[in-house]
Amino acid sequence: MSEFILDETQIKIGKDYFWIWVALESDNKTIVGIHLSLERNMLVAEQFLQNIIKKYGRHPVSSDGGTWYVPACKFLKLKHHINSSYEKSIIERIIQYIKDRTENFDDYFPCNKNKCKLKHVVNWFSLFVDYYNKEVICLS
Repeated sequence: MSEFILDETQIKIGKDYFWIWVALESDNKTIVGIHLSLERNMLVAEQFLQNIIKKYGRHPVSSDGGTWYVPACKFLKLKHHINSSYEKSIIERIIQYIKDRTENFDDYFPCNKNKCKLKHVVNWFSLFVDYYNKEVICLS
């Protein structure tokens, strides 16, 4: 594994908006982390990176230059650089793929509970990542 490629995007689940954070492994393009949050800031970025580091160790980080990534990487003593056009195209393609699937999921399995904890969405993301990574590895 050479580096993590990170990005985040806003998605709508039910009536509410959330941030989904995604990390790819740069060599084989597998998803190594996915996280759902209400906010987009340095603390969430740091927490997301810490969870990835626990599983995969310390690696350089590539991102789109969002102001939350640079201080999070500095705090965690990770090398950071801005995405190349190639890295940007890879992560953006994955993000759009996830958004397309999430919209379908929400259309067919909407949550009607008040104060939903989003457990069903987190479970769906876990299954999605497992399936996606198996497909990527099979195609490699």
